[in-house]
Amino acid sequence: MAISITRFTFFALLMCSFAMILSNKVVSAQCSGDMQGLMEQCARYVQKSGPQIPPSASCCAVVKNVDLACVCSHITNEVEGIISMEKSAFIAQACGKPLVRGTQCGSKILDNSLLV
Repeated sequence: MAISITRFTFFALLMCSFAMILSNKVVSAQCSGDMQGLMEQCARYVQKSGPQIPPSASCCAVVKNVDLACVCSHITNEVEGIISMEKSAFIAQACGKPLVRGTQCGSKILDNSLLV
């Protein structure tokens, strides 16, 4: 029971963090794509806890239509504390829309250590 509550709390925090960045009018106005869909379909694949797992087809469908470099440029330290930049780069690669080396994602600049 305690584990379920902990997982729920973590998931709620993750969703709130994504909501803070993705519902931000600046991100929505500047970044093309379905930000709500990105949050709903891909959040579980980029959380810091747990193993790196391949994304679902529904996550990839959203990823393919979002300007990921733009979203990366708006990631705050608070969001970065909850999501894994490494997993985010993995998801982009796995969905066939890899981020370019040198892309700044939050405070990290994507290099060979973050990219497949």
